[in-house]
Amino acid sequence: MLLVSFISYVDRNTLALLAPTILDETGLSAEQYGFIISAFSVAYMIGNPIWGRALDYWGLRAGMAVAVAVWTLASASHALVAGFLGFAAARAALGFGEGATFPGGLRTAMLTLPPSKRSRGVAVAYSGGSLGAVVTPLIITPIALWWGWRAAFLFTGFIGAMWLTLWAFVSRRPDLKHDYRVAGDVQAGASPGVGDLRIWSFAVLYAAGALPIAFVIYGSALYLNRALGADQALIGKVLWLPPLGWEIGYFFWGWLADRAAASGKDRLPRLKRLLGTVALVGLSLAAPPWLDSFAGTMALYVLSMFCAAGFIILSIAYATDVYSSRHAGLISGIGSGAWSATVAVVMPVFGHLFDGEAWAAAFAVAAAIPLGGYLLWLAAVRRTAAPA
Repeated sequence: MLLVSFISYVDRNTLALLAPTILDETGLSAEQYGFIISAFSVAYMIGNPIWGRALDYWGLRAGMAVAVAVWTLASASHALVAGFLGFAAARAALGFGEGATFPGGLRTAMLTLPPSKRSRGVAVAYSGGSLGAVVTPLIITPIALWWGWRAAFLFTGFIGAMWLTLWAFVSRRPDLKHDYRVAGDVQAGASPGVGDLRIWSFAVLYAAGALPIAFVIYGSALYLNRALGADQALIGKVLWLPPLGWEIGYFFWGWLADRAAASGKDRLPRLKRLLGTVALVGLSLAAPPWLDSFAGTMALYVLSMFCAAGFIILSIAYATDVYSSRHAGLISGIGSGAWSATVAVVMPVFGHLFDGEAWAAAFAVAAAIPLGGYLLWLAAVRRTAAPA
């Protein structure tokens, strides 16, 4: 699961990393680029709950094989397109296939680990995404500089094919092949329903809290290039740093969430405090345009990604405490899908602001959304906990 989330983020980050070169060569605007990201995000939003339910029903072995095959072909197809519609179609297909990534990771952790280790299990499975974001600039930049940006997308198709070969052997183990459930454990908890305020508040918390990940991944190359004058080679050398904060954050917040679970007490009060802290620290993302410093901007990107990882892990800890683990795939799909829907709405807005060089406004919005999501979630939790 770590490897598959790693590959998924190499695939999706390749376009973001090479955006300055691709936009220059194809004549696409930053606003069109934002709509291309939206095409991915809308399809990813749709794919997450669909794949989540499919993995809960079919099991991990077959479901993950089909999903990775779909997105591997979609990723490689980027090498064949040159205009707005072609990129949008390729991104949409990629987004739909990648919708299985995190539902698969959460389902694996829920079915194979005891409650006191699940948050760290989720951190391991999900951390492939942040690790992929760390590594992408280091491996994709040389390929693009030597052989062109189209060769970079052919490479992403190659590594997807390699994972499918590995999966054909790994998935033979009995608990993956037959998707065994731990007796008793999977029956605990409620089932998510459309009218349940808790599932909606979880979706808002996850989506708003993780938004800075999209802002940094999809927008940092353009900001560093257009506002701070960094060229493509320099961007490729430094853009592994922000995802490193994301990677560290997964394990740090997973450790804290598991400590709370191991105490045997209701961990909701502690989750509230931790999430409040993350939301306040995350407001620092508004500062880069005022600093006008390359090093300062990179440091705040790292901190922002660290905080976003906290939102992801802690929101999932809340949801898995409330709902039955037999719905683990669907729960993850709802969270990731809500995040993708939010990205689909706001990325064209960020692209428009970037075209107008309204840097301060873009960063302020990206910094404020996580705090707003936390406050809405907190209000919903208090409402659902109030006596009838």
